[in-house]
Amino acid sequence: MLESTYFKLKFPEETDLKRWLSERDGEIRIGQNVLFRSTNESEDWKEKKFHVMGVKEDIGPRLNGGLGGSQAAFEAFIPRFLGVQSNQFLTGNSICIHGYIDSREPIDAISFMHVDDLDYLLSAWVKEVVDAGGVPIVIGGGHNNAYPIIKGVSESSGLAISVVNLDPHADTRAMEGRHSGNPFSYAYEYGFLGHYSVLGLHESYNNQFILDHLHEMKAFFTFYESWLEKPFKFQADIDKVYDSQFQNVMGVELDMDAIAYMPSSAFTPSGITVDQARIYLRKMASLEKVAYLHLPEAAPKNEREELIIGKTLTYLVTDFVKEYQKHHL
Repeated sequence: MLESTYFKLKFPEETDLKRWLSERDGEIRIGQNVLFRSTNESEDWKEKKFHVMGVKEDIGPRLNGGLGGSQAAFEAFIPRFLGVQSNQFLTGNSICIHGYIDSREPIDAISFMHVDDLDYLLSAWVKEVVDAGGVPIVIGGGHNNAYPIIKGVSESSGLAISVVNLDPHADTRAMEGRHSGNPFSYAYEYGFLGHYSVLGLHESYNNQFILDHLHEMKAFFTFYESWLEKPFKFQADIDKVYDSQFQNVMGVELDMDAIAYMPSSAFTPSGITVDQARIYLRKMASLEKVAYLHLPEAAPKNEREELIIGKTLTYLVTDFVKEYQKHHL
């Protein structure tokens, strides 16, 4: 069992499956076809291509001055994801559900050391999956988790990887201790991130240090306001990243804050639609060497928000998996 000082990876147990699974006569749901990882000793999970992991934490966003609640995103997602139809478009046979990372006990006073501890555990899991030829799909938690995901992929591949992120915020703040506002700064500084593309930044929500840092990183970045003025630039920006990074090992990030009115750690009334998010992920899933999918920062506070987040995340993950399979398997 992968463990760290404050966090642990919990493989699915019977109590989890009772919460997550539903059946209906005459139908097959993908939850009936996916593999649920059981023990470290069994290695049948290595035969699957897609590996789903939940992260139940909101420490990173709160340390960055954001709202709490991202620890609840995975539980909003997983029963709705497992409940979709198994059919000619997606059977679920290529998917393994690894479970989720949770705190070992309640954390009363949060600190940067808790994020460091989570980094260790998540990067070890990502490396394990990529070493086995799999594609990690990480749901929930804060955007702080981009750093250990990038680290795990980079260490497995032996390369500084490329990453594309659709996000109102570049998350390249100063290296002042790990939180959700600086994962890409750390990944770049430590040599795990080779090229960073961030699409749809909001002009008024990135300070000058962040913008200057993007220039120093030689990042490719665009602004949401340009999509308002010229809507065709949304697709043009996606295509530019796709064409320039097609042959690179590429991580795919979508901060749920980017979607207008999505319950999240940094709620915004002005942003992309769910359909635009789907277009972005469907395109990036067809990249030649796409390495992972990360969907952080969703933060439901009630049943209605759980429904919105659960179904949105389900659309995004199923789109990604179906398009990947169409182009790679």
